[in-house]
Amino acid sequence: MARLLWPVSLLFGALAGARRALYRRGWKKTERLPVPVIVVGNVIAGGAGKTPVVMAIVKHLQARGLHVGVVSRGHGRRTADCREVLADSDPRDVGDEPALIHRATGAPLFVSRRRVEAGRALLARHPDTQVIVSDDGLQHLAMARDIEICVFDDRGVGNGWLLPAGPLREHWPRACDLVLHTGDRPAFVGHTAQRGLAPEAVGSDGRRIALTALAAEPVMALAAIARPEAFFQMLRERGLTLAQTIALPDHDDFEGWKPPADTGLHLLCTEKDAVKLWRHAPDALAVPLVFVPESSFFAALDARLAKLSSADGYQAA
Repeated sequence: MARLLWPVSLLFGALAGARRALYRRGWKKTERLPVPVIVVGNVIAGGAGKTPVVMAIVKHLQARGLHVGVVSRGHGRRTADCREVLADSDPRDVGDEPALIHRATGAPLFVSRRRVEAGRALLARHPDTQVIVSDDGLQHLAMARDIEICVFDDRGVGNGWLLPAGPLREHWPRACDLVLHTGDRPAFVGHTAQRGLAPEAVGSDGRRIALTALAAEPVMALAAIARPEAFFQMLRERGLTLAQTIALPDHDDFEGWKPPADTGLHLLCTEKDAVKLWRHAPDALAVPLVFVPESSFFAALDARLAKLSSADGYQAA
């Protein structure tokens, strides 16, 4: 099938290259924000783990004492305007990933198809913001970026072909500032990270249940993420017995899904799913992901941010 789609991937690559050329030559405008912008994104399509990377970066910069803001498209939301993500925002209106990022970090966050619009709105509402992290946006060339971070999982670059014959959104290798691998088996050189499930599951009311306690009896697991089997396997590796697994499309809003009745099983889900699922299944338990990039990654990021701030007069570090 990949070979049959290869001619289409050539067209995809030509169109993407022409688009980049329009920005490079100034025929399409790239706008710059007055604070440093760190873009975290994927070259490969599908869930490579960029959202945990965004949260880890935001928390790291916050620990350094910086005021950090986040912008995102808000993929999968039912709205199309520019809006702020608040504690009581409906994930269907702002997107599940932005809702999770704000819930996990407390950072001010705006969503918009035009990231620059989101950035300007964020700075107007939160003028003390010193650095902006863009959740995705590697291919969103309308917003200038100061640091690019490319995220890969164990798939690497797959067969090395562009969409739809392969998994690549653009050709690799390409220039970027940092490469971070989120899996256990990096396909090429780059920084690495440790990832695993938290030792406790969290309920909608804040209650916590140890996974060791849940391992005493079968459970049901649900995931509406790009690679649901990865979540199911992580649960099994923690000693849980999955009596039933439910895989739904990435970013599913659960509006057409109903919890199975009278199963007597605990329902486990990802943190991203929980922000929407709890409306329909308040007894569901979210199992957080613990994601820790290696210290050399943060050291390299800090060095680039410090150099950038010194050279351009930013006050981010």
